[in-house]
Amino acid sequence: MIKQVAILSFILMLAATISFNCTCAAQYSLSNEDKQAGSQALAQEPHVGKVAETMSSGGYTYILLQTKTKMSWVAIAETKVDVGQDVVLAPGMEMVDFHSKSLDRTFDSIIFSEGLITQGGAAAGDSAHGSADTQKKTYGSKGTIPEAKENLNVEKATGENSYTVAELFEKRKELDNKDIVLRGEVVKVTERIMNKNWLHIQDGTGSAQEGNNDMVVTTMDLPSVGDTVTVKGVLFSDKDFGSGYRYDAIVEFGQVSD
Repeated sequence: MIKQVAILSFILMLAATISFNCTCAAQYSLSNEDKQAGSQALAQEPHVGKVAETMSSGGYTYILLQTKTKMSWVAIAETKVDVGQDVVLAPGMEMVDFHSKSLDRTFDSIIFSEGLITQGGAAAGDSAHGSADTQKKTYGSKGTIPEAKENLNVEKATGENSYTVAELFEKRKELDNKDIVLRGEVVKVTERIMNKNWLHIQDGTGSAQEGNNDMVVTTMDLPSVGDTVTVKGVLFSDKDFGSGYRYDAIVEFGQVSD
């Protein structure tokens, strides 16, 4: 009887260990060398600060991030960063008492981020107010604006509340918090930032010089770059996500269809 109980206990412990390791692998895609962790919690907001210390090992770059209020460790896929560099890192999962075999070091707390969102430019304390000059460098927290696509001429959507990209920028004050329909080509996709996907939509209207040719759309849908889509969503004017990232106009809650 004692032997049976011991065997059962061993099987349950082995099953729990396998389940835990599989969960870690699925959520963080850690290297086999570093697949050990303690408790975990999801961080929802981007991490903005200055690189105080950095090292690379086991396929990851470890960054000691200095913010205005604290210092914390963040790990991303191996990427070149320099001490003193201003960085914005995507949200990720916090691991407590994480032991890195490759470094032979245990971190009291470390966040496994999906990677750099933008470097320099509009980092903590800066502002991205959506002017044409600023937008050429950075478009909110989603990195650089794609170049204006040449010879693009997407036909405007038909029906009520339909607008071109340029019209949405021009009428953003009166359309603030109102339903809109936009048709255009997806020129850039950034996945799973703040639990949603970020699309850049262009239709050939507006100009890069004026900063009114590229509309950012947040959505749970995931079209591909090059797709021509119709987006139904809500336009917001002067949308501020904090950390210095602000949009003149942005479409949220997008529903994407062909």
